[in-house]
Amino acid sequence: MIGVVDVGGGMRGVYGAGIFDWCMDHGISFDYLAGVSAGSANCAAYASGQRGRNYLFYHEYSFRREYMSMDLFLRTGSYLDLEYIYGSGLTNSDGENPLDFEAMLASGKKMKIVATDAKTGEPVYYDMTDMSQDDYGAIKGSSCVPVASKPYEWKGRLLFDGGISDPIPYDLALAAGCEKVVVILTRPKSFRRNARKDELMSGLLARKYPEAARRLKERAYVYNHELNRALELEKEGKLLILAPYSIGNMSTLTKDKEQIDHMYRLGMEDAQKIEGFFAEGAAAGCGG
Repeated sequence: MIGVVDVGGGMRGVYGAGIFDWCMDHGISFDYLAGVSAGSANCAAYASGQRGRNYLFYHEYSFRREYMSMDLFLRTGSYLDLEYIYGSGLTNSDGENPLDFEAMLASGKKMKIVATDAKTGEPVYYDMTDMSQDDYGAIKGSSCVPVASKPYEWKGRLLFDGGISDPIPYDLALAAGCEKVVVILTRPKSFRRNARKDELMSGLLARKYPEAARRLKERAYVYNHELNRALELEKEGKLLILAPYSIGNMSTLTKDKEQIDHMYRLGMEDAQKIEGFFAEGAAAGCGG
């Protein structure tokens, strides 16, 4: 069994969209998917076989005021409208670009979506079957950026972005029995998180959600630890880390079509390493 983990990263997630589109173009079939934040939406469209769908979300839809804007934040307290993005506006069956939920379920793939419980700070892992047609709360919760958005309420929990509590969840794929795992990062391999920015955001979050704030404060340590271990597993041939050599001026919420296109093309180019990675061992699960 082979797996893929997409860590997301807001608008930088277009890098992963490029990787998945290349995989669909070349018949690369992952058995197991794990997605965090925007990476969960990338995984969903890949499982449903909707090549090019995610690119439109980054390159076109994100520039709409109803998708994300300061006007939204001032009116609602959330910079992104998750209901518009992953609900009735775009993703539901009556939306502008529906997710093919039936095809996703019929794919036979296993998928985990990582979110964070806002009250406990603990990671929450959802299966695709926890969702239903036009109820994609796991993706909404996983993509709910703290401070920029209010926590998303779904199935009795208040949810924040999964990157707070489990930023690079390759252990999920390994524990599920994957012999080889592709890990999609949206920052260079050399990048290490600096705790200072997270500490500032943690302070803004602490009054209402102290445990989520604690997790956010610890995120730099967890991310750096998980990445260092991933690099060791890559040397052992268990993981392939795909990461852009540079992200330019791209940040989580950057809206710049030229940079978005550049990151997407980097993903398409870097994805070519996957075939060689699987060729080093058994090629089961890789092919059209």
